[in-house]
Amino acid sequence: ELQFDAAIIDSIGKRKAPGSNVAGKANVFIFPDLNAGNISYKIAERLGGATAVGPIVQGLKKPFFDLSRGCSVDDIVYTVCIASLMS
Repeated sequence: ELQFDAAIIDSIGKRKAPGSNVAGKANVFIFPDLNAGNISYKIAERLGGATAVGPIVQGLKKPFFDLSRGCSVDDIVYTVCIASLMS
């Protein structure tokens, strides 16, 4: 378990988690619940200019996609593209 800054910034990761193989290089983030994950991805999308695709619910027989009520046309197009690739 790493704090976000230690997970993505190498110099901080070396200080906070010496000996960790993923500190400063993490590319998967696990949040304690749906609300925390939702808050984090919306901050990255809206303030950081990131493009968010999904969410994609996995573990079912077929992929399941759930669009936010606040999604844009681009969000819908990206989700349809991913769904068609996974079908």
